[in-house]
Amino acid sequence: MAQRDVVFPPGRQALYERNRYSPAIRCNGLLFVSGQVGSREDGSPEPDLEKQVRLAFDNLNGILQAAGCTFDDVIDVTVFIVDPEPKFERIWKVVPEYWGNAPHPTLTAVGVTWLYGFDFEIKVIAKLPEATAD
Repeated sequence: MAQRDVVFPPGRQALYERNRYSPAIRCNGLLFVSGQVGSREDGSPEPDLEKQVRLAFDNLNGILQAAGCTFDDVIDVTVFIVDPEPKFERIWKVVPEYWGNAPHPTLTAVGVTWLYGFDFEIKVIAKLPEATAD
């Protein structure tokens, strides 16, 4: 097996190593980003929902930047929301602050019962800058 081309955001490598997963992998012109949550520096959940969503996007953007990408390079998004019915509108008020320009990426939203103490998680696939030819 070829070695994985892992992308680590600055200052959080120990957190990923402790939890035994890669934040993102470059492969065939794409960046596959693991689910990002609104974790504080120590990995604990931010209790305020809107702040948690902002932190999740900040953590996502840190990984995208480490790979030379922005949210405008994102082509596919999956979000996971614990108990989405009462939370969706509050979450979706925050999303446009980070979402990027139209046309927007594809989106799949999934309601879940548990996210390790978090209420929101976002994972994406982005096109790497050096892979811009169609």
